[in-house]
Amino acid sequence: MLRPLHKLRGLSLIALSAVALFQTPAFAELTIEITGAGANRIPLAIADFAGESGGSRALTSVIRGDLERSGLFKLIDANGVALNESISPAYADWKNRGADALTAGSIGPSADGRQEARFRLYDVNKQSTLAGAAFVTSAPMLRAAGHRIADVIYEKLIGEPGVFSTRIAYVVKGGPTHYELHIADADGQNAQAALKSREPIISPSWSPDGSRLAYVSFENKKPVVYVHSLASGKRIVVANFKGSNSAPAWSPDGRRLAVVLTKEGGSQIFTVNADGSGVQRLTTTAGINTEPFFTPDGQTVYFTSDRGGSPQIYSVSANGGSAARVTFEGSYNVSPRISPDGKSMAFISRRESGFRLAVMDLASKQVQILTDSYKDESPTFAPNGRMILIATEIGGRGVLSAVSIDGRIKQRLSIQAGDVREPAWGPFTR
Repeated sequence: MLRPLHKLRGLSLIALSAVALFQTPAFAELTIEITGAGANRIPLAIADFAGESGGSRALTSVIRGDLERSGLFKLIDANGVALNESISPAYADWKNRGADALTAGSIGPSADGRQEARFRLYDVNKQSTLAGAAFVTSAPMLRAAGHRIADVIYEKLIGEPGVFSTRIAYVVKGGPTHYELHIADADGQNAQAALKSREPIISPSWSPDGSRLAYVSFENKKPVVYVHSLASGKRIVVANFKGSNSAPAWSPDGRRLAVVLTKEGGSQIFTVNADGSGVQRLTTTAGINTEPFFTPDGQTVYFTSDRGGSPQIYSVSANGGSAARVTFEGSYNVSPRISPDGKSMAFISRRESGFRLAVMDLASKQVQILTDSYKDESPTFAPNGRMILIATEIGGRGVLSAVSIDGRIKQRLSIQAGDVREPAWGPFTR
């Protein structure tokens, strides 16, 4: 049982502050549509937070939105009831409403003049406290506090870390000469433009600590790999060799990148230090070798190659050597992405004349097709491995779609102002 909240504050008090990192966005924020939900959803009531009405409403809305979109909770209508975490709830009333779990909280001034969001999570059936925390925040960062609270609730009830506080990167195409690389909250809100260009931007890839993005820009009329610091806005060229430089993927320690270069003929996979030094070649065969991705232990690189006559997925030691073929079903399997626990591989497979998201259990080699769309691309795992984000096409427009690894939970993210492509889900950050 959790100790009283005021005794926990030394452990659970987290300061949230805003940092202006990016240029002003030109596009609207992503909107999320839930198109599927999980089975056996947990009945959860989230009472309105007590305190200043504007801030409490905003905070409660973020928490409810996060947990509802996860597809794992059945939200019980609180009927406008505001419940302070310092007051013991009427468990029988909430049980009669159908809730198994209940969240109550408040927002008010903190000792340093900012705001403090507090909450408790209760087990209604056992009439006990499951979790609680306090977050020091400010008006511009209320959404961040809400995401943190939702993460705590999710982890306590589901048993795995929540990803509501993480970020996603994606490219928005607003016309033939208008491209923007965006960073947004995992719910698609708070979008900011990290880069604007008249030339294409592709293949964003997060560093393991979430502080940098690698990507490919065509602004110099050829593909060049950059590493972009999100805090300073400064960037460096990591690969600008003769020919094409593309498909950056970070090693788990953040020290190296796997890239695809044509500087020695053909598309070959190399590794390079994050400052652009120490280039080493991994593949040597003829044909196209592309789309590298490190395993979580950093020992293996998965990639796409047509060396066998059709695009298939292979793996090779991160130190080079002979490659092993991984996919055998079908004539077209590309874009390997390994799950954070190293047990599964998401990829794009051509099935029934469509390009669809698939996932392979790497131990059993069993494959499951997760979507029924026709133009899926660019899979990327959430950092807890629960969801996979992809780009797809609906009605001739690029949108993002998220699906759970078991295929039951589905979401759709879109922007009215343009095509959305090239998603990359960021890591957990402190």
